[in-house]
Amino acid sequence: MKHLKHLLFLIAVSFAITSCNSTRTALFDQYSYEKTIELKVETDQLISKATTPYSDNQEEIEKLFLNLEKLVEYEKNKPNNEITFEMLKMLNDKDKNLLAGFFKHWETKGIISKSFLEESKKQILEAFDLLIEYEIKKDKQSKEALLDLINLNTPTYEQR
Repeated sequence: MKHLKHLLFLIAVSFAITSCNSTRTALFDQYSYEKTIELKVETDQLISKATTPYSDNQEEIEKLFLNLEKLVEYEKNKPNNEITFEMLKMLNDKDKNLLAGFFKHWETKGIISKSFLEESKKQILEAFDLLIEYEIKKDKQSKEALLDLINLNTPTYEQR
């Protein structure tokens, strides 16, 4: 009887460990948190300049995207980090209606209107906020909010 209880306990522990592994999420990462905040602040400052010619800001924009690429590469190699990685890829996708799509639109148009700039900025910074919140909390609510944004089929700027 004692062996049976011990066996049942081991089975229960094994089941718990196995079920937890399938829903694992990467733990809080201070580097990811800091770099995401830096990207958000740089993005905010650059988007505010979109009422000036794109060419006047090209060097800063290239630096922003280099920093984003570095973070994408870092996040890609972390275990249990699919959601953060997908969100960063989405921000870096010129065919999406977020960060890279905004800068592609700015490059195409040369200058962006103040009203378009403000609406776009609001959406892009909100995406960064969701990513930052998820990095801090790693809870179900922040995960679902980020997944909702990732799964949302947003049109590109050209489709508007």
